[in-house]
Amino acid sequence: MSEEAEEVKKLLTFKKKLEKKVEKLESELKELKSILEAVNSVLLAKGFKRAEIAKAPTLPAETVQPQPQVQMPEFKEIIPLKTAAGETLARLYVGEDFLKIVLAEDKNFNVNTPPFNQFLVERVLAKMQQKDGELAKAGKLKPEEIFSYNIVREGDIVREIHVKNFDAERLKEIKSSVKWTLEKMYEKMKSQS
Repeated sequence: MSEEAEEVKKLLTFKKKLEKKVEKLESELKELKSILEAVNSVLLAKGFKRAEIAKAPTLPAETVQPQPQVQMPEFKEIIPLKTAAGETLARLYVGEDFLKIVLAEDKNFNVNTPPFNQFLVERVLAKMQQKDGELAKAGKLKPEEIFSYNIVREGDIVREIHVKNFDAERLKEIKSSVKWTLEKMYEKMKSQS
């Protein structure tokens, strides 16, 4: 066998090993994602009241993987946002300098449904960020203190909104703006069904 043929054979063997390793890692990743989903469900059910999760949910023996302790931010307050009829729209998890808005899973709020982008994103959240950006340029605010937000989506469905660097006044404005926006979106969703 020529030297080149031997090298090709070694590369093919190496390729097979890599493919097996990738397949194993993908399988492990899929498993870890399902465990993470279970942990997130438990956290939501517990209302993020504890900073740490003492016990992981019991899983079948073949899927148990050693997991590092999950450190969650401490939330000072949990504020439910509901319609006048008592329908849950979202929950606000308020931390020291972090706000997590978790939209009701059963509502499927679409990012394209007005007034989400036109009002909540452009007129409220983006304006707060822009104002802080100007203050930072003027030297009145440190760059790490600028208001920021992140919208977590599954396709076009909004699942969560994360907000950093806000004060009590902005929290009040965000809370009322999110509630008003979600109420309007929910009314449109109900009228279309």
